[in-house]
Amino acid sequence: MRDRMAIDRRGNARPIAWSTALAAMTMAAACGTTAPPPAAAPHAAPIQQVAPLPVSAAQRARLTRSTTYTRLRGAPKDTAPFEPGNGHVTHPTQPQVVYASPGGAPVGILPTTSVGGPVWVPIVEEQPGWVRVMLPSRPNLSTGWIYTAGGGLRNAYSPYYVRIDLAAHQLTVFKSERSLGTWKVATGAPSTPTPTGRTFLLASLTPEDATYSPRMLALGSHSAVLQTFDGGPGTIGLHGWPDESVFGQEVSHGCVRVPAAALRVLAHVPLGSAVVINP
Repeated sequence: MRDRMAIDRRGNARPIAWSTALAAMTMAAACGTTAPPPAAAPHAAPIQQVAPLPVSAAQRARLTRSTTYTRLRGAPKDTAPFEPGNGHVTHPTQPQVVYASPGGAPVGILPTTSVGGPVWVPIVEEQPGWVRVMLPSRPNLSTGWIYTAGGGLRNAYSPYYVRIDLAAHQLTVFKSERSLGTWKVATGAPSTPTPTGRTFLLASLTPEDATYSPRMLALGSHSAVLQTFDGGPGTIGLHGWPDESVFGQEVSHGCVRVPAAALRVLAHVPLGSAVVINP
């Protein structure tokens, strides 16, 4: 059993334990035949751990930092963009080189902090010595591989995920596969649509001048239409709205406007938790 960490709503971590179980497989024998039983299928060769390409200090300095303000070239796209994943997340305690594949070319640097808080990203695939994570930079659905054997990562588990159904204008929060509530929400207008696919909770912010929402939840995705908005990089977010008549409509610049009750529940969702936006 491996010790991991669980994250609270502020991005802090506390110890938990994950356990793994081996599944036994049986073969059914054919009845009423004298033919010999089929030969057992050969075991698949285990995946060998691949070493990363060496990256010098000068090369690291030239790599783009993966933040909500940047665009990475060469980052592979998410291969399961509408799956919530298994809740495994990771936080770089030191900046990590992001690679296009295990042993492949470096494409960027994942920093330890972003938007005023710690960076937590979902793990969407694992190989010996490597994890594939979602990235907060453009283009949307960007992922990258990080070499875990080098250290500098803090792993955790979040039991939460958020599902948004654009056609139904609904948002649902799940914890341990149990719904904590479903609410009507406002989504992007036809000219500034809310982007679809899997993303994650990047930051939880409390505005000094909360004119329309006491909390802003930034996601790791961006408007496909607006390269900038209100001085920012066009980051999509979840936030409240004082006029309840907008819920159930397509009226925003791409963000998802949620009622106060939903925002109170969303405030407990840890950073790095998956957010799946369905068409």
